[in-house]
Amino acid sequence: MSEKIKQIISESIAVKNKILQDAALLKTVDDIAAMMVAALKKGNRVYFCGNGGSAADAQHLAAEFSGRFYIDRDALPAEALHCNTSYLTAVGNDYSYDVIYARLIKGIGNSGDVLVGLSTSGNSANIIKAFEVAREKGIVTVGFTGETGGKMKPLSDYLVNVPSTNTPRIQESHITLGHIVCQFVEEQYFGK
Repeated sequence: MSEKIKQIISESIAVKNKILQDAALLKTVDDIAAMMVAALKKGNRVYFCGNGGSAADAQHLAAEFSGRFYIDRDALPAEALHCNTSYLTAVGNDYSYDVIYARLIKGIGNSGDVLVGLSTSGNSANIIKAFEVAREKGIVTVGFTGETGGKMKPLSDYLVNVPSTNTPRIQESHITLGHIVCQFVEEQYFGK
């Protein structure tokens, strides 16, 4: 059993080592943080969405923005779009689960806001539809995906495509890179 544990941890480390060697991907992470700081300074908001484990990661990252990360500071305007279960179940039931995020972005999103979608495959229909609406409204789209970027790739203004096809390894890297964005945004926005 311990050999299996070591193998899994080694696989996680191997994905992160590939990220370390990808200068373009690292620059994208840095660029995302700078873009978010600029958007927040203009009074815009950051929205997060995902499904399953990626929804949990979206909620986690939104909380890092609206709560705190390393420093005691004011809340940043960020939220995970799936947290209102009454909305989610009503729209999923009355319309379609595929439009849960698109409908909300159409209603509350403003030009200059940022929409971060987390999908290991890059093919989540509800995130794709939300990105399409975001594009129409002038909302910046940030895709956190796996290796290929999937259907989200052409709809992402910024793409963090983790070099893996293994869902748990992708999600582990999403939260690592998401934490780096949170740290950089916090430091740059609050000047600490």
